[in-house]
Amino acid sequence: MIDLDYYLTNTFPGLTLVPSLYHQWHIGMHFELGAGMYQFKDDGRLHLEMFDYVYSQAMAIFNELFSDSDELFLVTNVYQHKSFESKKMNVYHHYIKNKDVKLSLRQETLPNVFDDEEADNYFISRFSLKCYKQDIKYPLLIKAACNEDFPLKPKFRSAASYPDVFFINITKNVIFFIYDDRGCEVIATNKETILPIYEKYSDWLDEYSRDKMVNYFK
Repeated sequence: MIDLDYYLTNTFPGLTLVPSLYHQWHIGMHFELGAGMYQFKDDGRLHLEMFDYVYSQAMAIFNELFSDSDELFLVTNVYQHKSFESKKMNVYHHYIKNKDVKLSLRQETLPNVFDDEEADNYFISRFSLKCYKQDIKYPLLIKAACNEDFPLKPKFRSAASYPDVFFINITKNVIFFIYDDRGCEVIATNKETILPIYEKYSDWLDEYSRDKMVNYFK
């Protein structure tokens, strides 16, 4: 059975599986979610219609990238202080349909890769699960990723920082990452694999990176 580390090393050499994938890899896209909309209404209440739109955008991109027959890795990075004990997160308790698949869950401890004053006091607990999209409750996972900064459900529970969840399509060699309600990243080993998504959802491209992406895919 293919191993996550082996797969990443051989398929995406030099890539570190952390946010800002788009800036680490030469083939990819950065999408802005909920562009032109604000998370709060004028009266201070959450703008739930905006979040529904963000969910629908993220779901649309996911479904374009992952078919029922594609094998994938569901990968979660938990950034923990060394005083915390590493535990299996509830992302694999509440969001897995196929309980047999959960038996193949792997966990590894990695050094912190972020450059800050507290870097030496933290480490990464990485959980990975090889599965198919129908094995997981991906609509809830996507919503939870979007809900990171707001008191909405579903939401990931963690004693450490809010986890990062990566969807890796090992059949098509594509990685999809939602960093929060503001946007998501897609990278691939082949331009042609993600060209249809660029053509279909080019209106959602991040404005700061649009010119670079347009020039690349034209």
